[in-house]
Amino acid sequence: MKTLLAAFLVVCCSLQASPLSQLNREGAPQSAKYYDIYGNQQANPLFDLGSWHGFLQPKHENAGSFAGPAIVFEEYTLYFAEYVEMLSIAVDGGEYQRLSTLPNTISSRLGYYKQTFTTKTFSIDIYLSFVSTRSSVIDTRITNLTEKPLNLSLKWQGQLTKHWKSDDDDYTWQITPQISKQAIAWQFGQTRDTWHKLNDSTARFKITRSIASKSVFDPAEQSYRSTSGLTVLPANSTLLTTVLSYTHNQHESEDVKISAWLNNKKPAYLNAKTRWQLLANKLSNQHNEQAKRLAIKSLETLVGNWRSPAGAIKHNGITPSVTARWFNGVWAWDSWKHAYALAEVMPELAKDNVRAMFDYQITHKDTLRAQDAGMVIDAVFYNYSKARGGDGGNWNERNTKPPLASWVVWQIVSKTNDEVFLAEMYPKLKAYHEWWYLNRDHNANGLIEYGGTVDDTHTTKEGDMRFSVQANTQLAVLASCKKGKDDWYLCSGNQLYLSLLDNPQISAFDIPVQHAAGWESGMDNAARFGFISNEQFKEYANQTYQGNMAKAKADWQVKIFENVRDGQLVGYSINQESVELNSYLAMEKRQLAAMAKRLGNNQDAQKYQAEYQTLKARIDACFFDSTTGFYYDLAIDNTPQSSSECKGKLLVHRGKGPEGWAPLFSQVASDNNAKSVINTMLSKHEFNTQVPFPTAAITNPAFGADVYWRGRVWLDQVYFALSALSHYGYKKDAQQLLQKLISNSKGLSAKDSIRENYHPFTGEQQGATNFSWSAAHLMMMLDEIGLPESSLDQH
Repeated sequence: MKTLLAAFLVVCCSLQASPLSQLNREGAPQSAKYYDIYGNQQANPLFDLGSWHGFLQPKHENAGSFAGPAIVFEEYTLYFAEYVEMLSIAVDGGEYQRLSTLPNTISSRLGYYKQTFTTKTFSIDIYLSFVSTRSSVIDTRITNLTEKPLNLSLKWQGQLTKHWKSDDDDYTWQITPQISKQAIAWQFGQTRDTWHKLNDSTARFKITRSIASKSVFDPAEQSYRSTSGLTVLPANSTLLTTVLSYTHNQHESEDVKISAWLNNKKPAYLNAKTRWQLLANKLSNQHNEQAKRLAIKSLETLVGNWRSPAGAIKHNGITPSVTARWFNGVWAWDSWKHAYALAEVMPELAKDNVRAMFDYQITHKDTLRAQDAGMVIDAVFYNYSKARGGDGGNWNERNTKPPLASWVVWQIVSKTNDEVFLAEMYPKLKAYHEWWYLNRDHNANGLIEYGGTVDDTHTTKEGDMRFSVQANTQLAVLASCKKGKDDWYLCSGNQLYLSLLDNPQISAFDIPVQHAAGWESGMDNAARFGFISNEQFKEYANQTYQGNMAKAKADWQVKIFENVRDGQLVGYSINQESVELNSYLAMEKRQLAAMAKRLGNNQDAQKYQAEYQTLKARIDACFFDSTTGFYYDLAIDNTPQSSSECKGKLLVHRGKGPEGWAPLFSQVASDNNAKSVINTMLSKHEFNTQVPFPTAAITNPAFGADVYWRGRVWLDQVYFALSALSHYGYKKDAQQLLQKLISNSKGLSAKDSIRENYHPFTGEQQGATNFSWSAAHLMMMLDEIGLPESSLDQH
């Protein structure tokens, strides 16, 4: 059985013209942290085959080299060098001449780079592509255009980055050079800086050439130089091969493979060229040229964020962004989205992307949180958390993510007919589904809340919930709390917390579980979870209660409920049943029923189908507000309810958000309710902005066009919205809104990177660059929604 990597290295016999990359790959990194205002590494390096290092095309003054590498040091991407392998050439003992001074062309193709230099005497073609999860190859073909032997002196140079953040911040890499006749390598001194750089003492970046050379490293200048000689026969050409490898540790050595690549007579880039051509051909042929370019750019983005197994990451996974500071790990619902988009184009990678998260599904034997058996944790990184015995800071078990795992598995099975994969995943999906009902249903009525796990961040060793309050005066009730900075007190205990909610002398709360509940929804600081700015809150109080802050405060406060099973604390719920969480769970029941039927498990099929019908009806009954014609979360109290009840208060006052169209995306809304929701979605006074579908309606009291999940446009929510419209007969509206999104989101139709989110009024790019789920949802929207016929006719 072929490995995943082998499947992507398949080549065919014929080659067509290689398509151009749809990303601007040029860059000139000046520091290890070459950040923009959002903390992204600038430019769009080429990563491929799950590599952990990547390169940029150089600015023209540095032609003949490649900018970088950008290296993912376990969890953080840093530019190790400004450039490497800058080639200079001397003919017949003359002076060295940089290739950048010669007539040249530089192009970024799908999967590889090409640089061409031509004189009357010789021509040089240089290619860079990837050959494995750890190695890239530079193919340099030198052609003698004369009728006599060409005696050449060759010089390669490289300059490591000399600054950490800026030109004013000198930096010296802690490295040990290792030099031989064919190679120069740098072994990194061990660094365990949790939030900046992590690497083993045997991590290494190595440059190996097929031609013997003499190399020198200058530690003062952090630069290297390698020289060699070469004779090219008349009207002949010579291929030189350079392998560049980054390995996290000595166990990942590429040395055996390097020898084979150096002796290969066929340029390595041809494999990359064919592989990418095959991938591009799998994209829909129904697209117009604008859409085809966008689909290709989306695929490039996803593959660029593909990291192969390393450290604690056991399967191939698509990370959110290799250029964003915090995003070199795999997240749950990000992974479901990435895999859904790749199910047909790269099915093996899609399957692995799902497995990478389920590798850490909690079991009853777990020593840390056996009470969470079935849960898929939020984020998996190279390093375990401290609680798991590691030293990573990004690993997260405080929460999970929305239950879309069955959605993606069913998509993969539908595209591949892989029943072995279905049989592998079905029991895991069942366990995950049932976990929600065991650990996030506080009142036991079958309607589920978001919340958080029992975790050191949330819970003291004594089992009390952690929280902080800000009080302008010292209060006797806070005697058990620890005084912090700026009038903040570090407290614990759910009863104490609930008793302080109405205290007028408490000016602010900070509750870790509240943040975890927002994270668990994926809509981190959404208004429905009680997040609103101070200025907006004051305006809300003035407009709603004539300035009565106490009454206004009650509308935006959240309560945290402890979930107890068999006398044991098993987690926390926020005091609101979620409309979109329950919509996803209803959709999942429908999909689990279909899976069970396909596997011949009629008992499960009947069970889940019956549960689906029941929950579908309850969503309409419990979460829809007939006055405003929209769905909202339902605030609940701390008392048990029957499975037929839905008592509480709809959170209409916290405004409309994309959770309101989740029942339509999940196809559980009644036609009448769906029509009311769609009227709101299409209104220019609500969600139909210049870039449509912000993460809060314009009328939402907490709306802010530049607020993460209270106004910015996220493309996953656009996809859910357009799917909702399409499911209920508004396909043409969906197509027009997709065209509006593409036309008004800056950079989408150009060679800029695909961004994390966009400004709803101006289309300005915001957040992470090269963002995977934006790319995934663009692919999905282009395939499933499509563009208006008038748009197709224009091309």
